[in-house]
Amino acid sequence: MHYNTGTTKPVRPHRIAVSVYFFIAGFTFASWASRIPHIQAKLNLSEAALGSVLLALPAGLMVSSLLIGGFIARFGSRAVLLTAATLYSSLIICLGLAPSTPLLIATLFIFGMSGNSLNVSVNTQAIGVERMYSRSIMASFHGIWSLAGFTGAALATLLIWIGLVPWQHFVVSSAIGFLLSSLFANSLIACIGNKYEPKGFSLPNKRILLLGAIAFGNLVCEGTMFDWSGVYFKKVVQAPTNLTALGYAAFMGCMATGRFFADKVVSAIGSKKVLRFAGVLVAAGFALAVAMPYLITATVGFMLVGFGVCSVVPIVYSLAGQSSGSNTGRALAGITTVGFAGFLAGPPLVGFVAQATNLRWSFALVACIGLLTSMLALYLRPTNSQ
Repeated sequence: MHYNTGTTKPVRPHRIAVSVYFFIAGFTFASWASRIPHIQAKLNLSEAALGSVLLALPAGLMVSSLLIGGFIARFGSRAVLLTAATLYSSLIICLGLAPSTPLLIATLFIFGMSGNSLNVSVNTQAIGVERMYSRSIMASFHGIWSLAGFTGAALATLLIWIGLVPWQHFVVSSAIGFLLSSLFANSLIACIGNKYEPKGFSLPNKRILLLGAIAFGNLVCEGTMFDWSGVYFKKVVQAPTNLTALGYAAFMGCMATGRFFADKVVSAIGSKKVLRFAGVLVAAGFALAVAMPYLITATVGFMLVGFGVCSVVPIVYSLAGQSSGSNTGRALAGITTVGFAGFLAGPPLVGFVAQATNLRWSFALVACIGLLTSMLALYLRPTNSQ
């Protein structure tokens, strides 16, 4: 891997800068997710209609997946990351201002494209920084993403309490994203001739395919929490208006906390055991929220889901790096695309099932999907780290 980092610059500024862009990605998405119930009410969307609207996000992701590898190879991950971060922070304001469902769908499509571009390019940067450190630090980056989500949810709760409408909230979020990007853009890695950068969608071998499937099932659960936790608290738990984001904040707080301890747990009991336990914990959390849809029990259930999902994606990325050798970037790009397809396709599925039955049945279905992590982990062949 060839990086134009200079001979005198320390490595730590690169790590801080990449962490900041993980924060921008998580914070911006959390800001959008926390306001979905309000935008649903503004446009008078049913659960099925909302599910259809949310399909624009995975559609944008899949289109960008066909292009992002070529853009990174040609222009470098730094240039792509800066462009994607700018678009992502700008488009969230347009989501809040969208006056009709067609315009919301169009904006969500581009929002999904920019979000996936940001995700792939920032993970490419993270691969470079991790190799500079010669040790695993990927979980800490994803911990920053989760912490950003918790921060975005907490800010949303405050701004909802103050009385700001979605577009006003999104202006605040956008300003924070632009400020952080401007302060740390120069500390990103300038990548040239990077053979590890992804060239497009790729699933190199059966093990990577299995890891992608684990990520898919886990991120269906994560995506459901992002897009439907607020709606669930509003319509099923019937929480007070100023507490509709409580379950989401509890989920994000536990996921963020868990990721900062994930490496130690994996070292103690092995990645395969952690993955098996994670799926059970996720299913138990959803089951508790479904069986006892009250403010305290549902919040505890969402906390369990947060602890369950926290370690899965970092473990999958780490195992992919061990399995793919010099094709690490391509493997991560493929897993990211497959995994985040679940992250974005899961919420529309919840909407369709909710329309046919109700939200509790939808969440029960997601609980079953959460068990996929445990079931698929049984097929992983052990390595020295497992």
